[in-house]
Amino acid sequence: MELSVPLQLALITVVAFVCQWASWRIKLPAILPLLLSGLLLGSVAGLIQPKQLFGDLLLPGVSLAVSIILFEGALTLRFSEIRGLEKTVRRLVTWGALITWGVVTLSAWGLLNLPLELALLFGALVVVTGPTVIVPLLRSVRPKASVARLLRWEGIVIDPLGAILAVLAYELVVATGQQGALLHGLWLFFQAIAVGAAMGGAVALALSALLSRHLVPEYLRSFLVLSSVDHPRPV
Repeated sequence: MELSVPLQLALITVVAFVCQWASWRIKLPAILPLLLSGLLLGSVAGLIQPKQLFGDLLLPGVSLAVSIILFEGALTLRFSEIRGLEKTVRRLVTWGALITWGVVTLSAWGLLNLPLELALLFGALVVVTGPTVIVPLLRSVRPKASVARLLRWEGIVIDPLGAILAVLAYELVVATGQQGALLHGLWLFFQAIAVGAAMGGAVALALSALLSRHLVPEYLRSFLVLSSVDHPRPV
């Protein structure tokens, strides 16, 4: 059965609300019922057809939504909250992420018999925890305040780093067998970090100047900040 575009959009909205309400009632991360509902309505029942519904806007729309989620999560971070925990956060998002990448890669390669290249890409993808998983878990589990702050910082900071690792792993897989594949992948990795940091810093300085000097009216500030979230990717 094929639904019209308005009905598909209405169904997505209603199901998304019900999933999040149900996750609140049963104290589980909302991502679990949302994933199951998406699979059932899409792949199983065929009621929702994202590619037909959104067309060429599907991937850019998802990219924009992820950017907004990360940006909104980053706005909740305060350096004063992790005073004394800075080293732990740094280790989690650097050495911790690399160790997780290595362990998952070796496990997928040795236990699941995946090709090494695919295992490498899979390991990079599952490094990310993300605010969509960590924040609902924190609401349900309610750990100590210091642990909650630590996990929230890790979940938000690791997201962009995990995306860069995934791109690096993908480039290594695509360039397998080509001369200089490793150097090319590393160059893309550092290029993404350098260009992304430069663009982010420039946008942040520009926003700071505009807002601190009151060059933008109050009712347009939210729109200005939101419009600066998503920008062309350096990779």
